[in-house]
Amino acid sequence: MPTEKEVYDSHANQYELLILREDYENNIPEEINRIAPIEGLNIIDLGAGTGRLTRFLAEKARQLAACDASHHMLTQASEVLKTKKTSKTLLSAADMRQTPFASHSADLVIAGWSFCYLAVWGGDNWQQEVDNGLAEVRRLLKPGGVMIVLENYGTGYESPNPPPHLNAYFEYLKQKGFSSSWFRTDFLFKSFEEALALSGFFFGEEYEAKVRKNKWTILPECTGIYWLRM
Repeated sequence: MPTEKEVYDSHANQYELLILREDYENNIPEEINRIAPIEGLNIIDLGAGTGRLTRFLAEKARQLAACDASHHMLTQASEVLKTKKTSKTLLSAADMRQTPFASHSADLVIAGWSFCYLAVWGGDNWQQEVDNGLAEVRRLLKPGGVMIVLENYGTGYESPNPPPHLNAYFEYLKQKGFSSSWFRTDFLFKSFEEALALSGFFFGEEYEAKVRKNKWTILPECTGIYWLRM
């Protein structure tokens, strides 16, 4: 099982295969649209990875800019976007705390499963790092614009069971005024063997054993969604 940093630096192909199996009921677009209908918006996608959100946001957005700190992940995202009927997406290798995008240019700034790393990798100064990220979002948003953050609320669970190391971060977002809810983003694998292989590679032996015990080809997952109008 590679670390998260190793995945982002070296395993974009495998990561892409995993996310292709995620959210087979297509709940993510529905939840985002419930908060901020994306049709015709100018959107900035922070920590975009291989384009997990970018690929469907680009189809409806007026303009979309996406950034990630990993060139490796963005290379995969670029290949994915070549298959989409859109020419209005800009990809940039950049830290989400200091992006190259114009001030007050976005109606929606979104960060999927990435904003939390400001806290996770922030050490003793994690709150300041989160504040730095929020300051950049405020710079990017038009007046009245919306920020949406999606995070892991428990892989392998049918109801919320957030990773304990993220609890303080989630509470901090609420202190900053974010509203929140959750929904299901279950994985549907092509076979039991694929479920074992991918769950073990990305989530570790404990999850692989859980998949084996339950003979899952559908791996339940909960996702938290946080939003704030700025």
